[in-house]
Amino acid sequence: MAFTVTYAPQDGGGACLRLAGELDLSTAPELNAAIDRLTAEGERHLLLDLSGLTFCDSTGIAAFVRGDNRAGADGGWLRVTGATGRVARVLQVTGLAEVLRYEAETSGTRSPSAP
Repeated sequence: MAFTVTYAPQDGGGACLRLAGELDLSTAPELNAAIDRLTAEGERHLLLDLSGLTFCDSTGIAAFVRGDNRAGADGGWLRVTGATGRVARVLQVTGLAEVLRYEAETSGTRSPSAP
């Protein structure tokens, strides 16, 4: 399956990037470029929807950390949601599931957990 990154603005501000396929050494530059473009355009709140991601290696993990650092430098954040299977396991083992967590509020609107 080919890797894709699609962009959707969030209600209330911020950006949602939907990832699908395999995030690895050959595809991480595409995610980095999307994050760089959005942060250069002033986006400070980035949500990565990982529900379509089937694989993530250490390069993908590094891209998540890099994106969070980039957004954080401007007072923002990067959060992940929707991880399942092996991708969820990698996030748990590395500790990023807790660091980059994203929780939906019970009212139906989404907001990031406090850092």
